Amino acid sequence: MAEDQDQDSKTEDASSKRLADAREKGQVPKSQEFNHIFVLGASLVLILLILPWSFSKINVSIRPFIEQPHAIDMDEGSLGLVLLDLMMSVGMAMVVPLVALLIAGILASVVQVGWLVTTENLFKFDLNRLNPIAALGQKFSMKNLVEFLKALAKLVIVAIVLFVMLRPLWNSVDHFIAMAMIDIVRETQVLAAKIIFAVLLVLLVLGGADYLFQRYTFMQQMRMTKQEVKEEFKQAEGDPLIKGKIRQLRMERARNRMMGNVPTADVVVTNPTHYAVALKYDPETMGAPTVVAMGVDHLAMRIRELAEANGVPLIANPALARALYATAEVNQEIPADHYKAVAQIISYVFKMKRKPLPGS
Repeated sequence: MAEDQDQDSKTEDASSKRLADAREKGQVPKSQEFNHIFVLGASLVLILLILPWSFSKINVSIRPFIEQPHAIDMDEGSLGLVLLDLMMSVGMAMVVPLVALLIAGILASVVQVGWLVTTENLFKFDLNRLNPIAALGQKFSMKNLVEFLKALAKLVIVAIVLFVMLRPLWNSVDHFIAMAMIDIVRETQVLAAKIIFAVLLVLLVLGGADYLFQRYTFMQQMRMTKQEVKEEFKQAEGDPLIKGKIRQLRMERARNRMMGNVPTADVVVTNPTHYAVALKYDPETMGAPTVVAMGVDHLAMRIRELAEANGVPLIANPALARALYATAEVNQEIPADHYKAVAQIISYVFKMKRKPLPGS
């Protein structure tokens, strides 16, 4: 009951991160039917192409021992080489079919889930596996019951296909008696290929349906609760409260650094109460006056207070103060549009402080 309630609370689709994490752990939708399909497909290729080649290679290697045993050099060294060559030929003829079946098994997995190698459960030891009660519960779980019914249905369907394919032969088995061995082998080869092909078509349909079922079941299991979505968002984007606190600290530090520049300014242009822009100009190192601090309302008042405390002149020019605040950046030179207006103020301040101007 608790499990059902927990599943009912999972109302959100699985996020890409949740699916990626599950994939890293080897949890992917996968149908075992595709393993059977690819192995049968490989078997069909073996019967039609590879096994005739293998039998031919084995036949060529063994024939001299049957037809001309007297021609084989029985010298110890020569016989060893002959037997070694025979073993290598037969071994190669047997290895190729086995490799084909192995490749088919690998392709069955790659086609469904892509290239996936995981060691998540390789070194993971679960004591529950040794618990007979837990193991018994898993044996009689709903998932295993569904898998059993699927296997039973597949067995029945395949049996029906085999019955339909083999039924015509029941009344004509005696014709094999008069056939040569090579003809029996060829007819058996064709019959086996037909049967495998028919079963393969059935399994393709069953495998496709099973894969869709496995994917649907997997996606249902991967669904998330609203709280899980929120927690994942916090982990990915950061806790909004923490991010806000960090942003506030950064702004305070930047503001403190900016306020530390006010005593070095040459002039503060004011609104005179709502805006304040502190400017600094060094003819030898700057191409134009630079904004070292600016602010509105409470911050503008602090700038004015610092300026007065450190003997920095305050010049009231509401239009210029608002324009500089709107277009200029702290620690950047003023826009060219304001060169003329600022130059007049800087010239006045420098004359008042008796500081030399460029060209004077």
